[in-house]
Amino acid sequence: MSEYKNPLPTTDAVIAGDDGRVVLILRKNEPRGWALPGGFVEQGEELGAACRREVREETGLEVELVAQLFTYSDPKRDPRKHTLSTVYACKAKPGAQPVGADDAQEARWVSEVEVPWGELCFDHSEILRDYFHWVRTGERRKL
Repeated sequence: MSEYKNPLPTTDAVIAGDDGRVVLILRKNEPRGWALPGGFVEQGEELGAACRREVREETGLEVELVAQLFTYSDPKRDPRKHTLSTVYACKAKPGAQPVGADDAQEARWVSEVEVPWGELCFDHSEILRDYFHWVRTGERRKL
């Protein structure tokens, strides 16, 4: 019997503060650079639970899931392997401060103009553009 080589499910979080800033992490591991908090879904874990767990592990934040924005599945989105990422818009508690932990060397709040667009990993620039468009217009990415 042949072995299946299926994509791996992941989740990413766009965490918003009351002032419109979002949380980015500086990755400790390859690929290096800035990214949204997120990671791989574990066996038996629901997507939303995986998102909240990854956020807690990488930033120390407890978040509320606001909306499921889109699932990104380009086979080239992650240089390590084919992944599918379901992205959630999340809300942090007022005054909450992210702290880099686990796979994150650093975590910080950034405004849209402060996003280091050229230093983002994976397809996170595309995800953030889609997110900021959704915030401004209420329109989600179309299939």
